[in-house]
Amino acid sequence: MSDLPETRPTLEARVVDDLAAVDPGEWNALDHQGVPFLRHEFLRGLERSGAVGGDTGWQSRHVLVRRAGGLVGALPLYEKRHSWGEFVFDFSWAKAYERHGLPYYPKLVAATPFTPAGGPRLLVRPGESIDDIRAALLEGAMHAAAGVSSLHVQFTTADEAAWLETAGFATRIDCQFHWHNRGYRDFADFLDTFTADKRKKAKRERRRIEEAGIRYEWRRGDELSPSLWRAVYALKAHTFHRHGHEPYLPLAFFTDLPADSPARPLVLLAWQDSVPVATAIFFRGERTLYGRYWGSAGEFHSLHFETCYHQGIEYCIREGLSSFEPGTQGEHKIARGFAPTITRSSHHIADPRFREAIARYLIEEGRSVEAYAASAAEHVPFKSVSPEFEAPPLGSS
Repeated sequence: MSDLPETRPTLEARVVDDLAAVDPGEWNALDHQGVPFLRHEFLRGLERSGAVGGDTGWQSRHVLVRRAGGLVGALPLYEKRHSWGEFVFDFSWAKAYERHGLPYYPKLVAATPFTPAGGPRLLVRPGESIDDIRAALLEGAMHAAAGVSSLHVQFTTADEAAWLETAGFATRIDCQFHWHNRGYRDFADFLDTFTADKRKKAKRERRRIEEAGIRYEWRRGDELSPSLWRAVYALKAHTFHRHGHEPYLPLAFFTDLPADSPARPLVLLAWQDSVPVATAIFFRGERTLYGRYWGSAGEFHSLHFETCYHQGIEYCIREGLSSFEPGTQGEHKIARGFAPTITRSSHHIADPRFREAIARYLIEEGRSVEAYAASAAEHVPFKSVSPEFEAPPLGSS
């Protein structure tokens, strides 16, 4: 733990390298906008399970701001020795540094590790002055960033990205595909908004799963036995191994999350007879369902679409959730009713030469992303569309 210079007359900024030093109640009292990945138990679970820390290339450097001993702001921050597990790709920036004989790593990243889900990063206690607390958090982060190449704020909100632009950060945009609840009564009501050919295709996908004798069951993570959790994890790990990677998160991370926590996982099990043949791991926020991991034991036609998309949409309709974020990439999501949605990150590059070059690049890249998202929006399956995508201005950065 290290003290930082006092940033405001009544505010004290401090960096901690372990969330065990922070009271969970104080942290969770900050405004997380209902995002489960920002809760103390989720972030602390990453540290406790060894997903971050040690030789992982992720080291906690969380910024705390207190007033009279009470926590009024926090920034989940990590020192990174690589760029894996972020989903905002800056490998080309690192190579440019290398070509010039300069170190790009370490860098500082404000994010939830391994989780490309949007949400606030500059967390402020309700009732506090947002601008004052944000300024204190940023000052603390910039102090912690002294001597490193850059500071990155990943998957932040539009409001925070605009605020960070005024502080000299460059905004980077990307495109994901999200589902939005328009008050559907049930899945059939949702499909009724599709064109005839798209509706027929979706029904055929679901029918193939029924014909294969596959049934689905939702369970909370704490409702799984140790043996069933091992089976779920093996299915998930198989997907990673097929792509030549090890899973980011160990089994202990999932099983050790408190049973009463809003950050606990939801597990969808696909059964054929009495054998689990596929699974998907979700997390539920106050208004949003987040799809994170999936795996299967064999090849079944349409199994991925049903497990990762149709079942999640049906859950959201049944539970009255307003949106579903199934993860990154995947144009195939469009035909299942997911719309292109702009995501944002904010970047401060210490070296002025690289800062100017990267800022110019981000403007050009942003134009391409906007064009891609606008084009993708023309292919949503609905009979009539009120545009769910509107390209935002990039601003001066």
